[in-house]
Order: sequence, then C-alpha cells, then structure tokens
Amino acid sequence: MLDLGKQTVYQIYPKSFRDSDGDGLGDLRGIIEKLDYLQDLGVDYLWLTPVFPSPQNDNGYDVADYCGIDPRFGTMADMEELISQSEKRGLKVMLDMVFNHTSTFHEWFQKALAGDKQYQDYYIFREGSEEKPPTNWQSKFGGPAWEYVPSLGKWYLHLYDVTQADLNWDNPRVREELKGVIRFWKEKGVRGFRFDVVNLISKPEHLEDDFQGDGRRFYSDGPHVHEYLKELVRDTGIEEMMTVGEMSSTHLKDCIRYSNPQERELSMCFNFHHLKVDYKNGEKWSLMEPDRMELKRLFEEWQTGMQREHGWNALFWCNHDQPRIVSRFGDEGQYWKQSAKMLAASIHLMQGTPYIYQGEELGMTNPHFREIGQYRDVESRNYYEILVGQGKTEEEALKILSARSRDNSRTPMQWSGETNGGFTKGTPWIEPAGNYGEINVRRQAKDEDSILHFYKMLIRLRKEKALISEGSIAFLMQDNPDVLAYVRAYREEELIVLNNLTGREITIPADLALGGYEKLVGNYEGCRLEGGNIVLRPFETMALEKK
Repeated sequence: MLDLGKQTVYQIYPKSFRDSDGDGLGDLRGIIEKLDYLQDLGVDYLWLTPVFPSPQNDNGYDVADYCGIDPRFGTMADMEELISQSEKRGLKVMLDMVFNHTSTFHEWFQKALAGDKQYQDYYIFREGSEEKPPTNWQSKFGGPAWEYVPSLGKWYLHLYDVTQADLNWDNPRVREELKGVIRFWKEKGVRGFRFDVVNLISKPEHLEDDFQGDGRRFYSDGPHVHEYLKELVRDTGIEEMMTVGEMSSTHLKDCIRYSNPQERELSMCFNFHHLKVDYKNGEKWSLMEPDRMELKRLFEEWQTGMQREHGWNALFWCNHDQPRIVSRFGDEGQYWKQSAKMLAASIHLMQGTPYIYQGEELGMTNPHFREIGQYRDVESRNYYEILVGQGKTEEEALKILSARSRDNSRTPMQWSGETNGGFTKGTPWIEPAGNYGEINVRRQAKDEDSILHFYKMLIRLRKEKALISEGSIAFLMQDNPDVLAYVRAYREEELIVLNNLTGREITIPADLALGGYEKLVGNYEGCRLEGGNIVLRPFETMALEKK
C-alpha cells in the first residue's frame, strides 16, 4: 500500500521549466535534462501540468486530445523516455487529467458543432433564444458561463474559458471515454494522476439561476460526484496509485469522503481556503493583508478534521495558479531567506503529503510586471479589462495583477545567473523575474545555508521520521495570531513546531515544558531565550524534538 506520509510531490509547469531547443518554450526533453537535479532534491513524484495537444488558450488546460503530446513539448517518444528515465532514478510521473471540460477544438466538440446528436450529449447543451442564457451563472474567468451557437440554436456551458466546454458526466459514454484515457497512460507507465477541478464534474439535473452568487453553490461537489469518482477509480484500477483531486470551493466533509481510503475515491485533496485569507470580502481581485488568525483556524480545521475522519491532506502553498508564497505571506527583502524557510517548514512538518512547485525550493518571487503586455494569462488579461471597466486606473489594475495573476508563478525556472536564468537560449514565452542573478539553482546548490538545502532536509526528514510521516497533530497557541504552533506525536516521540508568521520578534511564555527537547529544524542559529521566555525572531521556524 502507498505510504502517503513519506512521499513528496514536485510540480512541473513544463512550459516554464527548461527549454532544450531554444524556441522559448519549456519541453519534455528539458525535463529529462533536469532529472538528476530532481533526484538529488529527494522528491518522489513529478506532477506535470498538461502537455496534451491544445490551443493553449488556458495554458494547456484546454485539452484537444487526451492521448497525444503537443508538438510544442515534444513527441510521444519523448514522454516515454521521460517516464523511463524517471523510473531509473526512483521518480514516478504523475499526469494532470482535465476531465471537467475539453477544448472546443477537441474532436468530440467539433462533431457536436457539426450537428452530431451523440456528441452534443457529450457536453451540456441547452435549447434557447440568443437573448437569454439558460442560467445567470458566471464563468470563473469572468463573463457569462454560457455561449450561444447560432447554427445549433443552443447554448453550451463553460465554467471556465469560452473555449473550454464542460463535459456531461451524466452520459455513460463520456465516463467510458475518460476511463480509456486513464488506461492509456497507465500502460505508458504513468504512476499517478492529478484531477483538475474534479469536484465540479457533476451538475444538477435541473439548472437554475443563482441570485446569491455566481452559480458555484449548485455544481460544486455535485449530486453524483462521489459515485462517478468511485466508478472511475474502480474501473481503471488506480486505487493503489497516487491520485489527488483539485477541489474548487469545496468543503471539509466532502474532502474527507474523497480521500478516506474506505471510500475508494482519491488519495488526497487540494483545497484552497487557506489561500483566500488575503481576499478582501472573498474576492480574488480585491487586496488586503493576510488574516493570520483565519489562516491558523483553517489549518487547524482541515488538519484535525482529516485526522479525525481518516481523510488525507495535500500540503501546499504554491502551484501554477497561485502567486509565489514568499511574495504573498513572506518577505522579499531583508527576511527573504528566513521567511521562505519558515513557510516551507510550517507545512512540510504537518500531517499530509507535501507538494513543491518548481522554484518554490529556491524562494522564487513574483516578477512584478509593470505593463499589461507582459502578461500572458487569459484570466489576468480578462480581469485587467474588468478592473479598468470598474473604474480602476491602469496603475491600480496592474498593482492588483502584480499580487494576484497566475503568471506570477509561470515565469521561467531560474537555473543560473545566465541570460533568462538558464531557462532558454531563445526568447522566453514569458519574461523571467528580474532577480534570477541572485535567486537560482546554481548559486543555492553551493550554499549549505540556502533555501534549496533546507528543502532537501525537510524532504529527507519526512522519509526518515515516522513522527513526521505518520504522527498525530494537535494545535497550540490558538489565540495568538502571529504564531502557527502545533505538536506532532508518534508513540513516545513528540515534535513541537513554532512558526513566527511576522517580520517582527515575538515573545512566547516558556510554558511548553521544553526542558527535554532539542532543536531538530530551524532557520536561525540556536534558540533565543529571555527571562525564561522564548523569543522567536522575524519569520523564525523552530521544530523541537523530545529527547
């Protein structure tokens, strides 16, 4: 049985990881070039965001062929070599399955547009006049979630971009098609799957207007989602493989069901509640300082809730859709290194399976683009127009994008201080962050005190210590908004973890009975004590093991 607690997953955004042929786009051969680096890092799984044929309107999440390789990234032979070379290094490849929707350029949708009734039932089409969409639901990328097709006299649902048509999972033929996709990649040697926004696949039978929100309350964790997931897992034989579901606007009770082994659905879940604590009034495009008490509350709720009901957490700060965490909750200046290490330890020492997004192990930052022309992301471009249309100045709109855009995480991986950070010898598809001369793999590999070496240590400790991989968790100092503190316990072992979430010193009364403890992990030398109290320095992390 898969030991989830010992595993660490490394997420690769292939388009920005490493370009092997100088065309400015990362590719599969570029990943092959860097497998030794990933092996040395110590991770177990390599999650690749989609490399399937795609118009790239949503950076590959608009899939036109689930069983092919986009020529931008290479060939099927390149993918087969990547899988083989990874296995030789003890690394397993995990692919990203976008099963809520396909590109409108997919063969199925093109047949639907041509009038084929069978393929129209692969999607969610509704009859209606051009003046009135079936519901008032809004796309998550802005604008209506419905698009009218005059030649058919019908609307189709797209919860994301207009070129991403939602599949009709109520149609058994659709479910069989998608099972075939899983079997195809299993035979190629893929050892894990990440399922994109998988809790949105089941829509209600009767669609209605939402006068309280954008429609998500009707389709998130929908009526048949657990039934359909069980069927997919059972019929493809992936129960013993690493699987993770990305869950949009989900709830703890559903994620417990998705990830409880007895339910036989998924290994674990991503939820995003902790990454909305700096959303003003819950709106992504409205900025505010992070609510640290809410962050602490959410971590405790999900960690203890999953523990109590036998679910499993995917632990993460960053991915291809999120800003760089050191820019968001850490410090890009004086305490850059300390805050990056603290943010790493704070979740890597929790209960669950940690995920590292490319460059996170270096403390890569947001690029802070200054012009809308520097952005490539469809969501960011759409919302720039929406924000300006709402009366924001261009400067105000760009400030919001600088903090929120998905392109913040999609800039090229910083391998060295060479041109374009060593990502490409050509012109990169998106500009790199300007600090690649200071923040890069080559520089940190030589520095034993680097963020990169700190991540290596955390990954190694998770494999070595059952206390971290299997231990229970309980939270401490719940009323202190500035310190994220918890205790891990396993048999007679115990680990107390203290994280200063701020850029100032925090004094903690030493009533934690620390006399018999020794420091296992930290980002400062020693422990600072004053008058019997512990002083946590700015962004300090400290893990104390009972001896």
